[in-house]
Amino acid sequence: MTKTSFDLVVVGGGPGGYVAAIRGAQLGMSVALVERAELGGICLNWGCIPTKALLHSATVLRACREAAHYGVTGAGEARPDLAAMVARSRKVAGRLGQGVAHLMKKNGVTVFAASARLAGSGKLALDNGATLSATHIILATGARARELPALPVGERIWAYRQALVADAIPASLLVVGAGAIGAEFASFYRAVGAEVTLIDMTPEILPQEDAEISQLARKAFEKQGIRVLTRCAVTASSTTADGVKVTLEHDDKTIEQTFDRVIVAAGIVGNVENLGLEETRVKVEKTHIVTDGLCRTGEPGVYAIGDVAGAPWLAHKASHEAVLCVEAIAGLPVHAIDPLRIPACTYSYPQVASIGMTEARAREHATRHGGDIRVGKFTFAGNGKAIAMGEDQGLVKTVFDAKSGELLGAHIIHPEASELITGYGVAASLEATEEDLMHTVFAHPTLSETLHESVLAAFGRALHA
Repeated sequence: MTKTSFDLVVVGGGPGGYVAAIRGAQLGMSVALVERAELGGICLNWGCIPTKALLHSATVLRACREAAHYGVTGAGEARPDLAAMVARSRKVAGRLGQGVAHLMKKNGVTVFAASARLAGSGKLALDNGATLSATHIILATGARARELPALPVGERIWAYRQALVADAIPASLLVVGAGAIGAEFASFYRAVGAEVTLIDMTPEILPQEDAEISQLARKAFEKQGIRVLTRCAVTASSTTADGVKVTLEHDDKTIEQTFDRVIVAAGIVGNVENLGLEETRVKVEKTHIVTDGLCRTGEPGVYAIGDVAGAPWLAHKASHEAVLCVEAIAGLPVHAIDPLRIPACTYSYPQVASIGMTEARAREHATRHGGDIRVGKFTFAGNGKAIAMGEDQGLVKTVFDAKSGELLGAHIIHPEASELITGYGVAASLEATEEDLMHTVFAHPTLSETLHESVLAAFGRALHA
């Protein structure tokens, strides 16, 4: 007979949910995980992982095309095999999904393949007819792509799922939304040969990033042949035999153009429907569940983590919240996440990664408090490893409090930015000052030396600028 009473039930098996289940089991709780689709959630199956697999295929393709530059002959005529790229990305996701299933079994977590809704204090009703009881319930139901009325998803208008399993390379592609998801799809499809137009309603692409970094990313995209239109919105569309006819409003001008395919990447909304929240004290704002610093909702015994609990919508934020939430339930000493210590990464070409405040935000913060900031910059053109790799375009930018030496923000644009940003993440977590960073020994030759030089530059001590 299947057990139905647990210390902890987690609803949703994404990077927040399955990590919460594992941590709960490690702490001796009886744990159940309810997942209506694939273990690993959107991130593993239809987001973070398969997109990175496709983007790595694009990186290999780019390297083959440029092989002669590195003294390698015979690879310059490499062509994309989209079907093979997609098959590999699905295989990668599948392998990791099996890994999550193994972890559930290894840790003694009972998995229910179902949907769940709150059904009274400490109760969950599953759509398979079962009822679970739990002392603690964590909602980790994630989010989904925002729908745009002017662009209904169909055969030629894609959301991220359709874009991940395309059966042909579009001749022309419009990507609506120039945040991380849109930038990544624009990079991939441009690399495999599509004519790509990337648009956003804001003044710059990657609008959450430091303005200088966003501008550099735009220049890099345009150099690759991506057409970038900012302050641009879709007002209407119609699907024809030839493609999707789109009406764009751009800088007070109306543009009509037909594209082979369109990708909608205009944000996400939380999965808060059909959870039974209406009869509880759980509060929802703008499709996201409101929580405190320890992930508690307004309903006793009910918690929310990850994308359904709001920005930043990042898998690693969800996983960190999962551990924090479960450890708080267990009575361990924990503290709320500081959003300024959560790194953000965009895996376009080049990559963009950041942590903390932008220069503009840091300057505003300093002005309000009667202080000042120091800004350091170092380009990869001055880094030996970057030159040796043939990837010497890019910038590292650091922002410090001028008086205390606190690291307020760090921003990187480079093909390896996502691997480098964690250095600053560790520094911020340890509350390292500029002195600590300047006295750190960085190995040579490495890309990470740029992190050191940027810090030195902020205080007028850069050695290789």
